[in-house]
Parts: sequence; structure tokens; C-alpha cells
Amino acid sequence: MTTALDNREMLINIGPQHPSTHGVLRLKMRLEGEIIKDTEPIIGYLHRGMEKLAESRSYCQYLPMVDRIDYLSSFFNLASFCMAVENLSEFEVPGKAQYIRVITMELNRIASHLLWLGSFLLDMGATSPLFYTFREREEIIKLFEDLAGARLLYNYYCFGGVKKDIPEGWDKKVLEVCKKLPKYIKEYEAIITKNPIVLERTKCVGVLDKTTALSYGITGPNLRASGVNYDLRKVKPYSVYNELNFKVCTAQNGDCHDRYRVRVDEMLESVKIIEQAIKKLPDQEDVLFTKKIAPAVFKAPEGETVSLIESPRGITACYLTSDGTIKPQRVKWRTGSFSAVQLLPELIKNRQYADLMPILGSLDIVLPEVDR
Repeated sequence: MTTALDNREMLINIGPQHPSTHGVLRLKMRLEGEIIKDTEPIIGYLHRGMEKLAESRSYCQYLPMVDRIDYLSSFFNLASFCMAVENLSEFEVPGKAQYIRVITMELNRIASHLLWLGSFLLDMGATSPLFYTFREREEIIKLFEDLAGARLLYNYYCFGGVKKDIPEGWDKKVLEVCKKLPKYIKEYEAIITKNPIVLERTKCVGVLDKTTALSYGITGPNLRASGVNYDLRKVKPYSVYNELNFKVCTAQNGDCHDRYRVRVDEMLESVKIIEQAIKKLPDQEDVLFTKKIAPAVFKAPEGETVSLIESPRGITACYLTSDGTIKPQRVKWRTGSFSAVQLLPELIKNRQYADLMPILGSLDIVLPEVDR
């Protein structure tokens, strides 16, 4: 960004500690009156060296840390790292563990989208939806607490499966929540989707066309809202997604409202996936992991691999190289939020300052995932 300003311009900072930047993001912004002329996102305030730390820890020591890369969708980080190690070790995850993984990931997708929806509306000044969405999210978080003993960072998956079986009656509680969710989502839509204020602030605002989205490497709901029908669960099915029926949610305009629309539709599809997975879940006691692993001596075979997974914020990729020792040689993460932050200056250029928060909020970024 050029720092030379004429007498009509001013330079301001949004963040790094601002409630609507969804984390410690600093936006160095050049304004001409109310018009945004240029923006420079400055990241790194939350950098914790999550990739470098893997090189000094064993595989089992590093596994609990990956929850923190995107703390709002921890199960997806766990699944991605576990799948990378399983690819190298040629572990075949048992059927019951695969279904449990899918159930927990889709519940986590709904919880993540609910938090996004509440905060997105809050960014535009609507307070009530935040309480409604947190009400439903709390029911999902309680299910995770019953299952893994934690509300945010779960450390529930292990290499080759899951650490323990679901508690008795847990699947019935999940179905009860799934039964209520479509009704609650309809209530959200009744107060949001055709609300004139929401329409005014989101329709034709922050338009992301298909070509720009692909050139920036945008994935997930942000890409599908621009008319690109690409969902890894369908295109390159992993786990047991190829055994489940669901549709890929897309839109065509690529504006803030379409990104809202896609995420709301995805929550409804996730409910369908969970209900199907629970019906297919074996009743009898079944094997939950490939084999017992001694954490202190487990070694992944020498080689390299990459695992790809469709997380709430887009494709999460975990690249792993192993030299055959108990520690990874190299771990590299590729996440959806990083690309979305790069895209932000393009979307808000020459827009009014008031459009900044709806556009930024609609991209659904999580800063730990950006900084890693």
C-alpha cells in the first residue's frame, strides 16, 4: 500500500483488537471520505508456529495441538492430520469409527456455521440472532462434552479410528437435536432472509465472481456461493461420505447474501447426513481403531502424503513428510481462511466503509487458522 496521501484521504487502522475482525487481524486502510481506496491486511499477531512445533514433537504429542488451528471446527483438523498419518501407515479405519467421525464432523460444521451466523448478524448491528444461534450451538457443544469430555478442543480421534465408543443413548440425543434444528433454522430465516435491512446490506455487496474466486484459491462455501459446484465430500469422497445422500449447496451471485444462503442450506444438509450416519451406525460393539499404538515409540513409515478434507471454511489440507522416526519431518497446513484474507482487499475496494463488516463477516475467517 502506498502511504502517500492527498488532502482528501486518511489512513486508519481497523484492529488488531476489534470485535468485528473475528480475531487479531489488522487492516491498514486508506479512505477517501467514506470510500475505501486501498486495504492492507496485516496478519501474524496470533502466530504460534503450529507447523514448526510438529518437528519437535512425536506424532501422538502433536495430535492434541492440531485442535487449536481452527478452534471452531476442531474435529476437522484432527481428521485431516489423522488421515495423513493413516495414509502413510496404511491404517484402515474401522466402519464404526468412520461413521462416528462423520457424525462428529457434521455436528461440528453446524456448530461452526451457527457461531458464524450469529456473529455475522452482530457485525451488522443485530443482537438477537446471536443469542438464538448460541442457544442451538450449546446443545451441540453439550453432545461433544458428553462424548469427549471437552467443549472446544476435543482430542477424540486417534490414528486408525477414535479413542472410545459413544456413550449409551448419545446417538438418540443427537437425533433429538437434529429433529429440532430445521425448525430453528426456519425461525432464523423468518427474521433474516427477507429482512429489508439485511437485504440492503448484503445483496450485491462484496460480489465475488467465479474467476476471481478460483484465481485466489478460494474454497468451501465462499466458492460455492459464486456458482462453483465443488465439494470434496462429493468430488473426492473420503471416509464414508460416498455411502450417504446429500446435495452440494450452491448459489450464483457470489455476494454476501449468497454466502449466507449457502451456509444456512449446508446446515440443513448436515442434519440429513447425521441422521443417515446414525442409522448406519453398527448397533453391536465394534472395533473402534486399527490397533493399539504405543505413543512413545509410534513411527510413521518414511514417505510423504497429503490429506484433503472439506471443513466449514473450505478445504483443509495437511501435507506430511516422514523420515521414519517418531517425529514428523515436516507438516504444512493449507486452510481456507488464509485465502479469504488475501481476497478481502479485492472485495472491499471502492466500497463504502459501512460495507466492510458485512463483507469481512461473510467470508467467515478464523485468525488462528490464518496465522497457524
